[in-house]
Amino acid sequence: MKTDLFSDQNLTGFQPLAEKMRPQKLTDFVGQRHLLGKNKPLYQMIKNDKISSMILWGPPGSGKTSLANLIAKTTGSHFENFSAVTAGVNDIRQIIREAADRLKFRQIKTILFIDEIHRFNKAQQDAFLPYVENGTIILIGATTENPSFEVNAPLISRSQVFVLHQLAEKDIMILIKRASAYYKTNHFNLEALKYIARQSNGDARTALNAIELAANLAKDVNLMVAEEAVQKKAIFYDKKGDGHFDTISAFIKSMRGNSPDAALYWLARMIKAGEDPVFIARRMVIFASEDVGNVQPTALVVATSTMQAVHMVGMPEAGIILAQTAAYLATCPKSRAAYNGLMAALKDIDEKTLEPVPLYLRNASTKLMADLDYGKGYKWSDDPGFQKNFSFLPEKLKNRVYYKIRRKK
Repeated sequence: MKTDLFSDQNLTGFQPLAEKMRPQKLTDFVGQRHLLGKNKPLYQMIKNDKISSMILWGPPGSGKTSLANLIAKTTGSHFENFSAVTAGVNDIRQIIREAADRLKFRQIKTILFIDEIHRFNKAQQDAFLPYVENGTIILIGATTENPSFEVNAPLISRSQVFVLHQLAEKDIMILIKRASAYYKTNHFNLEALKYIARQSNGDARTALNAIELAANLAKDVNLMVAEEAVQKKAIFYDKKGDGHFDTISAFIKSMRGNSPDAALYWLARMIKAGEDPVFIARRMVIFASEDVGNVQPTALVVATSTMQAVHMVGMPEAGIILAQTAAYLATCPKSRAAYNGLMAALKDIDEKTLEPVPLYLRNASTKLMADLDYGKGYKWSDDPGFQKNFSFLPEKLKNRVYYKIRRKK
């Protein structure tokens, strides 16, 4: 008699459901219609077996490895699959040798799929370059990181970069409905499926893992079981990658756009993902000076106090302090007069001749310097009209205005 462990319901064997669900043909693939819709570039490459070197860039669970598997099933070339996490230098050399022999003696090309290519350092990536150039291998790299920063420029220039997007909730629903059909003796409540789709945050692997766990938790998968299976929302946020920079950018722009609601939302995303609270506070200090400026100078005092308080208090309570300051900065009036003035002055320094400091602005600290007219004609004055008769800028820039304040009508 079969035990439950090896029942049909549990998909004989120990292969994860996400692995079993990988598409076997192009029509099975869900999402990425901008690449795999009919007549789209990647669709045509795979269908016609005209594969060239490429970088697949997208968040976890968007289908990068599934695409590589589809290429492996459809291509007439030899397909090698290995991960940058486990591969060593000797593995790479061996693959290159075999690829060269395969091409020389059998006229068969080799497609080399490297998962997590960003984990290879620049020198390791350089090792592939001559073999991509001479056609020994066709390289397909998959990465969650921005290839502009993590993949060598020469390698990118010889590859096509295809950007995969986070899956839409409707795409996740298609996948998990297919997945639930594997479990013949389970009943999945529609509300439970919708919850899993929503909480997977566009990550197919997270959704399929939740379906697998839910099926093993109960025969009748209702909302309560789904919540237990999901446990925690999957947030794609690499502190060194695009998720980090994109979210802090959204946070800053929300404060700049006077939207405390959006600022608090993006702040919550960063807190939930485990962002360094001191980093957030530091950015708010910069924002207080750059974007609020002298139209409300107390903003800088508040932001600086926030950074000190975050240091002293620590998380999770520091989140409250960050929220208070984010809402405050978002509702402050804004002025970039000081920031823009500095940028304009720096531009003039780069582009214009650097004149010497006018003699009357120099300090006559010795008799010789006084005899050379250092400081001649300068005197301290609290007369507001003093500036009209006296320029503190070099001669060629004497009429330049850097600090431009918008006057209220």
